[in-house]
Amino acid sequence: MEPRVSIIMGSTSDLPVMKEAAEILNEFQIPFEINALSAHRTPDEVEVFAKSAYSRGIKVIIAGAGMAAHLPGVIAAMTTLPVIGVPIKASLDGLDSLLAIVQMPPGIPVSTVAINGARNAGILAVQMMATGDDQLMIKLIAFKEELKKKIVKANEELKKVEYEFKVN
Repeated sequence: MEPRVSIIMGSTSDLPVMKEAAEILNEFQIPFEINALSAHRTPDEVEVFAKSAYSRGIKVIIAGAGMAAHLPGVIAAMTTLPVIGVPIKASLDGLDSLLAIVQMPPGIPVSTVAINGARNAGILAVQMMATGDDQLMIKLIAFKEELKKKIVKANEELKKVEYEFKVN
């Protein structure tokens, strides 16, 4: 089994957030790899990774980083693969990470999800891959239908909640 998605994080301290992307990929049965690479501490390894990802069969890269958060942008500068950035809440409530990832120069896009939004990064990777994979698209449609059912069920439960001035 060869990886089709690569989850990269600045350090293993980011794993509690980034594991949510792994859980989604696992749920959709998409082979993936997880590695820690730092744009600042291991720049040579980041370059080797980014430049070899396509030839190794990677289709999407999910890169999470906190604080200066240059990892997703550095990777995007060295590959033509789509990169999804996950800003990690490490300081300044994650705003520093969000701004570092989302403010990319023209020609070097990084798709960016919410602070600590690795689950959505995983779902976005699935959606990107499903555009060229009918079986994966069927699984994705079923997944989205389940999300809808959860909200319908939640509304049914809310109908049972009573307050003196609640009218529904």
